[in-house]
Amino acid sequence: MHLLSGVTACLSVFWDVRLLSLPWLCSLLAGLGLCLVWRGSWKFIYIAICTIKRDIMCLVVILRVRFSMYRNLRNRSTIPALFARMVTQHPDKPALIYEATGEVWSFRDLQERCHAVAHWALAQGWAEGDVVALYMESQPSVVALWLGLAMVGVEAALINHNLRLHSLLHCVGVSGARAMVFGTEMREAVLEVRGSLQPHMVLFSSGEQVDEEELCGAQSLDALLEGFPKHPPRYTLRKDFNDKLFYIYTSGTTGMPKAAVVVHSRYFRIAAFGFHSFGLRHDDVIYNCLPLYHSAEDLG
Repeated sequence: MHLLSGVTACLSVFWDVRLLSLPWLCSLLAGLGLCLVWRGSWKFIYIAICTIKRDIMCLVVILRVRFSMYRNLRNRSTIPALFARMVTQHPDKPALIYEATGEVWSFRDLQERCHAVAHWALAQGWAEGDVVALYMESQPSVVALWLGLAMVGVEAALINHNLRLHSLLHCVGVSGARAMVFGTEMREAVLEVRGSLQPHMVLFSSGEQVDEEELCGAQSLDALLEGFPKHPPRYTLRKDFNDKLFYIYTSGTTGMPKAAVVVHSRYFRIAAFGFHSFGLRHDDVIYNCLPLYHSAEDLG
């Protein structure tokens, strides 16, 4: 009863202050303050005072992300468009640092590789909404592939490189993929299921060159990409902020892995919350200890 009265009083004060033309945030704080006093618990008030800095920072982060989301939704932004803007601002800044080899890709390097992937996808005749499965260990080319495909609206299905046989076939099958790009390190796993893949499935290999017989009849993607331009393709993306970007699969602890759709806005929201919540700056470096086929976000 006391809580209901407090909420009622809070709303009343909020409305009265609004009538006085004070900013809505001041109105909200005034109403919350009255609600705290109304409850009459000094311990509760003390805890609220001690945590108010944290709560205000959290509110600021939420508002900043919500504003960015609204602006990008209004502008029909996409992840490739936002990436292109970042390249313009920081062309020579390291975008990816591959710890295994010490390889460093600048934003310009990554963009050029993405453009080659986009030209390759268009040359294959793929259209927006088509799916390409990526079955590779974590390496910079995974990013170039899904981002380059996204530039022309093709969606990547990020396959767990630990999967084999039935689980692998299931994930590739449910994605409806028209093609699969696999790392040459995964050739034995692909050879095990080659005969069970859909007849129309086109295979491409990426990585260290091996004997053609070991590539399961796949074309060398690295060699193909060398022949495509590094400039942006003459293509206008029709997708917008709430359209599909790629697929990430659940872990499959309660059955076969399930494909979770990641749209452009969801990807941006995850990145924006991380950036603002931890107070990151543009010269910070993030160490990614997760495999590139997965996400720390709950996909359930």
